[in-house]
Amino acid sequence: MAAARGQFGSRLGFILAAAGSAVGLGNIWGFPTQAASNGGAAFVLVYLVLAFLLAYPVLMAELLLGRHAHGNAVIALTRISEGPITKALGASTGLVGIVVASLILSFYAIVAGWMLGFTAAYPLSALGMQTSADWLTTFAIPRNLALMAIFMLMTIGIILGGVHNGIERWSTRLMPSLIITMLALGAYVLTLDGAMEGLAVYLLPDFSKVLSGDLVLAALGSAFFSLSLGVGTMLIYGSYLSDDEHLPSIGVQVALIDVGLAVLAGFLILPAMYVAAARGVEIFDASGALLSEDTLIFTVLPALFATLGTVGSLVATAFFGLMSIAALTSSISMLEVPVAFLVERFNWSRRRAASFAGLAIGCLSAVVVVNFNQLFGLVVSLSTRYGQPLLGVMLCIYAGWVWHRDSLLQELKKNDPDADQGWFWRIWPFYVRLVCPVIIVIIFARSIG
Repeated sequence: MAAARGQFGSRLGFILAAAGSAVGLGNIWGFPTQAASNGGAAFVLVYLVLAFLLAYPVLMAELLLGRHAHGNAVIALTRISEGPITKALGASTGLVGIVVASLILSFYAIVAGWMLGFTAAYPLSALGMQTSADWLTTFAIPRNLALMAIFMLMTIGIILGGVHNGIERWSTRLMPSLIITMLALGAYVLTLDGAMEGLAVYLLPDFSKVLSGDLVLAALGSAFFSLSLGVGTMLIYGSYLSDDEHLPSIGVQVALIDVGLAVLAGFLILPAMYVAAARGVEIFDASGALLSEDTLIFTVLPALFATLGTVGSLVATAFFGLMSIAALTSSISMLEVPVAFLVERFNWSRRRAASFAGLAIGCLSAVVVVNFNQLFGLVVSLSTRYGQPLLGVMLCIYAGWVWHRDSLLQELKKNDPDADQGWFWRIWPFYVRLVCPVIIVIIFARSIG
């Protein structure tokens, strides 16, 4: 069954695809500024601990459910259910996950389109095509629609290739490119005046903030959302894994790459901000806090690149290219969620499913663009603040309470006959049943408080 519906050709291909799904725009620009505002290295240490106390167990729930069913979230959650109520609730949870993944992609494609625009703008400006460059970097409905459409077409094009020839092939190309570009940019930025001050902010811990509830809760949220959990992207990727793979060790590798790249981004972003400050660019708001989020990406860093002359254009092109790659590796996993459902539920061809889902999400994204001030923040909140954590709780409930322990153990024993003697079996079932839902509820309560 798995082979007929597509399957990753290698462990490396899966790991890079799953890590690519997890490594997105938030990891690269959000995590470093969170660290800088919450005790520097103290935040990083707490984040690393919580990533494996929370993110890894939930990641494993998705991977195990997906491989067990070799199907989408609706199939996976209904297959492990024994009664009509749990089956109906499982199907509903799977469908909501598909909707939430589509909502995330609808706003993600807009922001990713901006990244594409900035990537192209700097070379155009260097060639004297300033009018075109200005159009690509100026917020306007026609520009936002055009760039969003281009990004969605790129995403659809990869998904059309299928699991091995599309997702895996492009992930094994894009992820090494992302890592090499990040390392090269980080090495260059560290040679500039002011970089060491930013590095010190990032690496020197302020342990007085470790006991702060804000730091712990911020780290909890970052750890959970960094792995794209809750919406079924990891579940559907897990469904394309061979039964011969040892899932606990694969999950560790995916989590390590994800948190490693988030931490690595700090060696680029924080020094870059302080290099900008050394060159007269404002990096603090009126309250003295570090600027972050869209302010950082679209004002602070372009202002820095402008002070670097010709080299600045090259660095800017590489940086926004890096951001575009990160966005694309995440978007393909989001689009695969509804595509897999359409293929498996309605027996559609991949071409038809990818075209339909991509067009539908693109239309939704266009509505958001046209009504940006009213809808953008609403869609972000509905999908990430509400949808993702609640879906995460449901996945933990199904993996920990609904899924029969004997069936779960047999899934682990497919490639590890002694799984019942290992640390994973002794800890994970209890942990995902009791601890993870409580932590996620705490994150949810904080996010809406």
